Amino acid sequence: MFILASQSPRRRELLAMLGLDFEIITADIDETMAPGLSPEEAVAAVCEKKARAVGQTHPGRLVVAADTIVVVEDRILGKPHSPDEARAMLHSLSGRSHTVMTGFCLWQDGRCETHVEQTRLRFRPLSGREIDAYIATGSPMDKAGAYGIQDQAAVFVEALEGDYYNVMGLPLCALTRCLRRWGVEVLGVT
Repeated sequence: MFILASQSPRRRELLAMLGLDFEIITADIDETMAPGLSPEEAVAAVCEKKARAVGQTHPGRLVVAADTIVVVEDRILGKPHSPDEARAMLHSLSGRSHTVMTGFCLWQDGRCETHVEQTRLRFRPLSGREIDAYIATGSPMDKAGAYGIQDQAAVFVEALEGDYYNVMGLPLCALTRCLRRWGVEVLGVT
C-alpha cells in the first residue's frame, strides 16, 4: 500500500478507479511556487516537496504526490481565492489555448522520480453570463485555472490534445508506467 500525499478528491477517485491500494496522508507545506522557475520546473518542485515531506515522516513507504497548474502565455493559474479571481481566470482562458501541467513525484527513502505531463486545451469564447453561472456552482474554487473538465466546464472545451486525466489532476498513463517501475501492480501487471 502506498501513500497518496494529496487532498484532491479527483486524484483519490482516479486511483480508486484503477483498484490501487493506498492511504491518504497530506503534506503540510508551503505550496508557493519559487520565482524564476519555468512553469514545468515550478510544478515539479512543488510535487517533489510534498512527496519528500510525507516520505520523510513515513520511512519505508512509497509516497505519490501531485500538483496541477494551468498555464496561459507563461502565466501560471493556480486555484482561485475568490469568485472575482475565478472570473478573471475564466475570462483569460475564453477563446484561447492553454496548457494544463500536472507534476507527480514518487518518493521512497530518498529515491525520487518526478514527471510532468502536459495537455493542451482550447476553450471556445465564453460569455460573461456563462462564466457567472459556472462560478455560481462553486466548482471553480478548488481547481487550478478555475475549472474542472469533468464538470459543467466540459462544455467550454473546444479541443484537447494529450491525456484527459491529466486535466483532472493525475495523468494515469504516465503514472502507471512509473508505478510499475517501482514494483506497484496496476491492472494485474508490474
